[in-house]
Amino acid sequence: MSNIKVLILFFLLIPIFSIGQYYDDEEQYLDPINDPSALGQRAFVDELLWMAGYVPEKIEIYQTLPNNSRVYRVKLDSVNGGFIFIRWDKKKKEHYVANKLIDPGLYYNLKAAKVIMQKQTNKASFGVDDISIQPPDQEKISEADILELREEYQLKEEEKQNEQEKLRIKEAEKIQRKVERKSKKKKKN
Repeated sequence: MSNIKVLILFFLLIPIFSIGQYYDDEEQYLDPINDPSALGQRAFVDELLWMAGYVPEKIEIYQTLPNNSRVYRVKLDSVNGGFIFIRWDKKKKEHYVANKLIDPGLYYNLKAAKVIMQKQTNKASFGVDDISIQPPDQEKISEADILELREEYQLKEEEKQNEQEKLRIKEAEKIQRKVERKSKKKKKN
């Protein structure tokens, strides 16, 4: 009878130990990204790329520099990629992107992602009509500028559609003339 009690107690304690292991995994996942070490900086780069909408295939340290600065080689897919220069600000105790001259497009997206990471917003998502959050070192775009840019874009799109329609009409006329010539030749023969 005592063996059965020991077995029952054993089977009751197994789930408790497995739950404890589950929580240990969670704690490892939630490490801070503001850590000047290579591991913390890589976590920062990974989070920043994810926030900017990139899904990197590979992130590797290309060069290690003094003062906890590193250049990362990021491979986004088989064609696209680039270099990201990450530095550590000792006063603010945070990482920042410092590669404006290496890849301007990637730099802009990463700076905007960092601003999104820093700011809390009441919106759960953004629509087409919303102005994107801009990095602090970029020139601010007003709503009037956005409306003007959208109108210019719509005009260009309408012009493209008109040109395509003219080309379709011209091609249809060519085909029609060709058919008429062939029918005239058949009538003569």
